Amino acid sequence: MQERLSRQSPWGRSRQLIMLHNMRFLWGFDAVAPTERLPSGPLTAVAAALRCPRALTALLSAATLFLGLPGAVPAFAGQEEPLRAGGKPILALPTGGKPSGNAAASVHADDADTEHIFGFSMGSDIGRTGEVELEMENVGAFGKRDGSYATLATLNQVKYTLTDRFRIAPGFAIGAQRIDSVAGFDDRHHVSFNGATMEFRYKLVDRATAPFGLTLHAQPGWSWVDDASGRRVEQYGGEFAALFDRELVTDRWFAAFNVWYATGVTRELATGLSAHDSEFALHGALSYQIEPGLVVGVGTRYLRSYAGGGLDRLAGEAVYVGPTFSYNLTHTLGLSGTWQVQVAGRAIGDGRRFNLDHFERHQAMLRINAHF
Repeated sequence: MQERLSRQSPWGRSRQLIMLHNMRFLWGFDAVAPTERLPSGPLTAVAAALRCPRALTALLSAATLFLGLPGAVPAFAGQEEPLRAGGKPILALPTGGKPSGNAAASVHADDADTEHIFGFSMGSDIGRTGEVELEMENVGAFGKRDGSYATLATLNQVKYTLTDRFRIAPGFAIGAQRIDSVAGFDDRHHVSFNGATMEFRYKLVDRATAPFGLTLHAQPGWSWVDDASGRRVEQYGGEFAALFDRELVTDRWFAAFNVWYATGVTRELATGLSAHDSEFALHGALSYQIEPGLVVGVGTRYLRSYAGGGLDRLAGEAVYVGPTFSYNLTHTLGLSGTWQVQVAGRAIGDGRRFNLDHFERHQAMLRINAHF
């Protein structure tokens, strides 16, 4: 097997050093002045991210490592990449750098499946043709400015890979709330069926034949319970994302960068009032494989909440940072998760330190998945 380009050239080694240097800044943040007017709208959301805490600067600069590499020829769907002297294509997921299809002898317990190793951030893996995966993803949110607040949203999916490029995943959601004496929320203690989703993923760039992987994600959904408050609603919306990932050091260091956009309309059944809202997010993560099947790392997210379905009016922002892990319990069963803390943020019109109007102090995720 050819050696990786990044291990042979000084340029490749420099990229790795830059990546590690940037990640050192993930725990230092510059507060955003409460009175500063932040830009809004889809054309300025990314620019605003560059003015936020140093973690985001590191995140975005790390993202450039995915692109503009000397001698790199991306392989798009249906396009073959010419051979590159001394260059080994990035990971073929989920086979950990091995060819996909019949030539691969993939074992999930031994190889890194980057879809699940970055916590809230996602890798570009979608599985092999004909693969079926059952997944249960539990997302918890804890802590408002007063009272006691805890919610749990569980998304259950059946993922089926139709081709090496395309996967579908129908799913349904269950939610639970335990809310006491929180301003703006009714006290609630209940569990309910929340709604249904349909996920589509298309692998645009295969990292088996390119310097990075890129998968496009779309997930429309319907819900009749608001996850955050537990109120009965009629809610329609969708989320869209570009999921980049890259193997920095063979079988050891992995990185991911995501761009997310979500939009929806919600009608409260009790009042009949409707509202449109949307969210823009940048995710970044760095993970290290300690041994086959055990991966640990750190992830960060920058979230912006908007009133209006098209990123119309900025309502608030938040930055989260926390550790990630992924562990293969067996050859077909995996466990992964993360716990992230809001380290910076503010709501428009509120000068207090964190944004606890639109987000929570802590967000955590625990995911279990089985491959067949």
